[in-house]
Amino acid sequence: MNDRIEPDWTAVCELDDIVPDTGVCALVNGAQVAVFHIAADANTVYAIDNVDPHSQAAVLSRGIVGSLGERIVVASPLYKQHFDLRTGECLEAPERSVNAYRARVAGGKVWIAA
Repeated sequence: MNDRIEPDWTAVCELDDIVPDTGVCALVNGAQVAVFHIAADANTVYAIDNVDPHSQAAVLSRGIVGSLGERIVVASPLYKQHFDLRTGECLEAPERSVNAYRARVAGGKVWIAA
């Protein structure tokens, strides 16, 4: 089975493997990526770095998904900073933002571009 859709896209899991409004961690090109499935739209997925820049622990995929105003965010399970799932921006300390990755669903799988 080919796990590549295009040269820069990698299949990381089946969409059904992620409970809506939660995240999982995937290894993409050697980097830990937190991948989130948003319930409001059955096929919406986001991906950001998994390492929390405040604690240096790989925990963002275990954070609590929610919204602040129009922003869809994950709250770090350790220090509770909020990270925008679209951009990776840390709302409380923008200088400690994380990378955001392109993510999509195709053929029932979650694909991440890195």
